[in-house]
Amino acid sequence: MSSEMPTPIAAYVAADARLDADGMLAPFARDAVVRDDGGRHVGIDEIRNWIQSATVASRAVFTPETWREQDGHVVVVGSTTGNFPGSPIRFTFSFTLRDGAISGLEIA
Repeated sequence: MSSEMPTPIAAYVAADARLDADGMLAPFARDAVVRDDGGRHVGIDEIRNWIQSATVASRAVFTPETWREQDGHVVVVGSTTGNFPGSPIRFTFSFTLRDGAISGLEIA
Protein backbone atom coordinates (compact mmCIF):
# COMPACT_ATOMS: atom_id res chain seq x y z
CA MET A 1 0.00 0.00 0.00
CA SER A 2 1.24 3.46 -0.82
CA SER A 3 0.67 5.13 2.53
CA GLU A 4 0.45 3.99 6.11
CA MET A 5 -2.87 3.14 7.70
CA PRO A 6 -3.84 5.04 10.85
CA THR A 7 -1.87 3.78 13.86
CA PRO A 8 -4.64 1.89 15.71
CA ILE A 9 -5.62 0.01 12.55
CA ALA A 10 -2.01 -0.78 11.66
CA ALA A 11 -1.52 -2.13 15.21
CA TYR A 12 -4.65 -4.31 14.91
CA VAL A 13 -3.52 -5.70 11.52
CA ALA A 14 0.04 -6.38 12.75
CA ALA A 15 -1.24 -8.20 15.85
CA ASP A 16 -3.68 -10.18 13.68
CA ALA A 17 -0.77 -11.37 11.52
CA ARG A 18 0.82 -12.78 14.72
CA LEU A 19 -2.53 -14.14 16.00
CA ASP A 20 -1.83 -12.03 19.10
CA ALA A 21 -5.23 -11.61 20.80
CA ASP A 22 -3.98 -9.07 23.37
CA GLY A 23 -2.31 -7.04 20.62
CA MET A 24 -5.49 -7.10 18.53
CA LEU A 25 -7.56 -5.96 21.49
CA ALA A 26 -5.22 -3.15 22.57
CA PRO A 27 -6.26 -0.55 19.91
CA PHE A 28 -9.98 -0.82 20.77
CA ALA A 29 -11.78 1.74 22.92
CA ARG A 30 -13.36 0.25 26.06
CA ASP A 31 -16.86 0.81 24.65
CA ALA A 32 -16.09 -0.24 21.06
CA VAL A 33 -18.57 -2.20 18.96
CA VAL A 34 -17.68 -4.94 16.46
CA ARG A 35 -20.21 -6.23 13.94
CA ASP A 36 -19.23 -9.46 12.20
CA ASP A 37 -21.15 -12.33 10.62
CA GLY A 38 -24.48 -11.11 11.98
CA GLY A 39 -23.13 -10.69 15.51
CA ARG A 40 -22.68 -7.56 17.59
CA HIS A 41 -19.91 -7.50 20.20
CA VAL A 42 -19.84 -4.55 22.61
CA GLY A 43 -17.02 -3.68 25.00
CA ILE A 44 -13.61 -5.15 25.70
CA ASP A 45 -14.79 -8.47 27.17
CA GLU A 46 -17.11 -9.32 24.27
CA ILE A 47 -14.53 -8.20 21.71
CA ARG A 48 -11.86 -10.34 23.41
CA ASN A 49 -14.19 -13.37 23.14
CA TRP A 50 -14.89 -12.55 19.49
CA ILE A 51 -11.16 -12.28 18.72
CA GLN A 52 -10.51 -15.65 20.37
CA SER A 53 -13.35 -17.46 18.58
CA ALA A 54 -13.36 -15.74 15.18
CA THR A 55 -9.64 -15.21 14.66
CA VAL A 56 -7.30 -17.11 16.95
CA ALA A 57 -9.24 -20.40 17.04
CA SER A 58 -9.45 -20.57 13.24
CA ARG A 59 -6.01 -19.02 12.67
CA ALA A 60 -7.69 -16.38 10.50
CA VAL A 61 -5.13 -13.86 9.28
CA PHE A 62 -6.32 -10.75 7.42
CA THR A 63 -3.97 -9.35 4.78
CA PRO A 64 -4.90 -5.82 3.71
CA GLU A 65 -4.62 -4.96 0.04
CA THR A 66 -6.09 -1.45 -0.12
CA TRP A 67 -7.46 1.16 2.25
CA ARG A 68 -9.26 4.47 1.96
CA GLU A 69 -11.07 7.02 4.08
CA GLN A 70 -14.78 7.15 3.30
CA ASP A 71 -17.65 8.89 5.09
CA GLY A 72 -15.82 9.11 8.42
CA HIS A 73 -14.58 5.52 8.32
CA VAL A 74 -11.35 3.84 7.29
CA VAL A 75 -12.23 1.07 4.86
CA VAL A 76 -9.68 -1.72 4.46
CA VAL A 77 -10.11 -4.46 1.84
CA GLY A 78 -8.13 -7.69 1.75
CA SER A 79 -8.13 -11.46 2.10
CA THR A 80 -8.41 -13.62 5.18
CA THR A 81 -6.82 -17.06 5.20
CA GLY A 82 -7.07 -19.66 7.92
CA ASN A 83 -8.55 -22.94 9.04
CA PHE A 84 -12.16 -22.32 8.03
CA PRO A 85 -14.38 -23.36 5.11
CA GLY A 86 -13.87 -21.28 1.96
CA SER A 87 -10.46 -19.93 2.96
CA PRO A 88 -9.25 -17.55 1.68
CA ILE A 89 -12.16 -15.11 1.70
CA ARG A 90 -12.11 -11.41 0.73
CA PHE A 91 -13.43 -9.09 3.40
CA THR A 92 -14.02 -5.39 3.84
CA PHE A 93 -13.21 -4.02 7.29
CA SER A 94 -14.79 -0.65 8.04
CA PHE A 95 -13.16 0.98 11.06
CA THR A 96 -14.40 3.98 13.03
CA LEU A 97 -11.76 5.84 15.04
CA ARG A 98 -12.24 8.07 18.07
CA ASP A 99 -9.55 9.68 20.21
CA GLY A 100 -6.77 7.50 18.77
CA ALA A 101 -8.64 4.19 19.27
CA ILE A 102 -10.89 1.90 17.27
CA SER A 103 -14.45 2.66 18.40
CA GLY A 104 -16.19 0.57 15.76
CA LEU A 105 -15.45 -2.23 13.33
CA GLU A 106 -17.84 -3.70 10.79
CA ILE A 107 -16.73 -6.68 8.73
CA ALA A 108 -18.48 -7.58 5.48
